Amino acid sequence: MVAPSGEARLLVDRFSRALRNLRLSVTDRCNLRCAYCMPEQEYVWLPREQFLRFEELSVLVDAFIGLGVERLRLTGGEPLLRRGLPQLVALLAAKPGLRELALTTNGVLLEEFAEPLFAAGLDRVSVSLDTLTRERFAALTRRDDLDRVRAGIAAAQRAGEAHGRGPLKLDSVIIRGTNDDEIDALLEYAREVGGEVRFIEYMDVGGATRWSMERVVPRREILDRLEARYGRIEALPERSSAPAERFALRDGTIFGIIASTTAPFCSTCDRSRLTADGIWYRCLYARSGTDLRGPLRQGATAEGLSALIADAWRSRADRGAEERLHLAATERARRLVAPIELRGDPHLEMHTRGG
Repeated sequence: MVAPSGEARLLVDRFSRALRNLRLSVTDRCNLRCAYCMPEQEYVWLPREQFLRFEELSVLVDAFIGLGVERLRLTGGEPLLRRGLPQLVALLAAKPGLRELALTTNGVLLEEFAEPLFAAGLDRVSVSLDTLTRERFAALTRRDDLDRVRAGIAAAQRAGEAHGRGPLKLDSVIIRGTNDDEIDALLEYAREVGGEVRFIEYMDVGGATRWSMERVVPRREILDRLEARYGRIEALPERSSAPAERFALRDGTIFGIIASTTAPFCSTCDRSRLTADGIWYRCLYARSGTDLRGPLRQGATAEGLSALIADAWRSRADRGAEERLHLAATERARRLVAPIELRGDPHLEMHTRGG
C-alpha cells in the first residue's frame, strides 16, 4: 500500500479516538456455522439487491480514506463467497492513502483464491481456526471442512511469500471445555506454517447466544498455560492501536492475545464496521448504525458523504465491551441479544457485522 502523500485531517470522537481502521463486510452469507457466531438453526439474510456494488464500496472507501482511515479489512460472513472478490481487492489496493488491505476468512475457499487475491494487491490474510481435530472442527462449525481450511492456509502461506506479503495470522477463539486444551497445539501449528496465532477471548456479542462468563478463558490463564510449557514469556511493545497484545517465547516465536472480554481496549479503539448493505457501526456492541447506502444511492455528493461520516464519528461515545465488563454478574449473565431479536434484525448478528 502507498503511504498517505499528505497529512490527513485527524478526525476524533468524544474520547479522542481517531478514525483509522475500517472493517468492510462484503456479504453476510457464510459456509460454516461456528457455535460462537452462528449457533441458531435459522437466519434472516440481507436481501442481495441491497448489497453495495463494488463501485459503491469504492466511493465510500474514498470518503473514509479522506477522513483518516489507513487500514481496511475485508470481512463477511465469509468474504470469499462474494463473487469477483479479487476485482474488488485490485480496485481498493490501488487507492493512495491505504497502508494495509487485509482479509479475514474461515479458509474453506482459500486454496482457490489465495494466489489471485495476493496478485490483486492484498497485503495480509487472517484465517479463523479454532481446532486442529477433525471431529471437533465438525462439531464447532457443523461442517467437515478442516482439510480444506488447512489446504487454504498452506496456499496462503505460499502465495503471500511469493508476493512478499504477510505474515499469515491465525485467529483462535478459545472456549473453556471446547478447545482450551489445544492452546499449545495451535501455537505449534502456527509456527509450523510460518504464521502467528492470536488467541481470542470468547465474546458475548451478536449471535453468541450461548455465551457465559464461565466459558471464557482469560488472557492471564492463557499465558500461565503457555509459560508452564515454554518458560518465561516476554511482552512485546505495541505502538499501534491493534487489539492484540503480542508476546514472544524464548525461542522467538510470537503470538498474540485479544483480551476483549476481560481487558477491553475501548479506550484506544479506532475501528468501525460497514455491513454489506451499507450500515455503518462505530462499535461491535452498538444496537444501531448509520445508513450510508441510502444517501449514496440517492445521489449524495462526496462532500455530503464525508460530512455524514465525520459528524457520526465526532459524536461517537461507544465503549461497549467496557460497559459489559462492569455490569453486575447477574445482569451480564443475560444474553446480550436474544434469538428472536436476531431474527427481527439481522444487523445484530456477528456474521453480518464482520466480527
